[in-house]
Amino acid sequence: MKKLTTLAALTAALLSSAAQANFHINVGAIHVAPNDGSSYLNVVETVAGLPQNSSRLAVDSNTQLGLTFDYDIDANWTIELIAATPFSHDISLNSTVGAVNGLAVGETKHLPPTLLAQYHFMGQDSAFRPFVGLGLNYTLFFSEDIDPALKNVLVATGAATTSDDVSLHLDDSFGLAAQAGFNYRINNTWGVHAMVMWADIDSDAEVRVNGTNVQAIDVKIDPLVAMIGARYRF
Repeated sequence: MKKLTTLAALTAALLSSAAQANFHINVGAIHVAPNDGSSYLNVVETVAGLPQNSSRLAVDSNTQLGLTFDYDIDANWTIELIAATPFSHDISLNSTVGAVNGLAVGETKHLPPTLLAQYHFMGQDSAFRPFVGLGLNYTLFFSEDIDPALKNVLVATGAATTSDDVSLHLDDSFGLAAQAGFNYRINNTWGVHAMVMWADIDSDAEVRVNGTNVQAIDVKIDPLVAMIGARYRF
């Protein structure tokens, strides 16, 4: 009987804790704008007859559906997980040689789950609550594809043949993330969520011919991420 009483009390405490837990989900548009840069493509420059240190990689921006989940630890501190539908980025050549500047290199997709600790200013009764956050980002790259334009250049310069398998590979990234934003409460259930975030995303990229790395590139993306959406409180 004592064990049953203890179990009942523990269950009641857990249910009470869950009922008091303050969960939010934020849904809206999330935009990733890379502040991109890379090492020079010296091997590609050599085989293509381009001046040395003339060509780097550029990564374009993309907007997707953002999903973030908040759990309030106390009146000021919150843990937030940022997720999104997969981002898709076109990769091109950023070159001082006009003839190849903007040449399509390929594309990649990535998922950037980010976990942050947020500090919220002003009291919980305030409708407008700004916050800052600091955490960790993990970026998973996948579905990398070489654009036919790059393969054509490699074939034309003798670095590859039409039957060769030319591919692109990017390593996953792990780094810091910093955030600032605000929540605005419309009523006890609905609100508005807005934020901007910087993430440290660095990757090692490889251009491969038949599985052999022919060009290694250090890619520094370090994007600015912005989101605005609806906020729902459970």
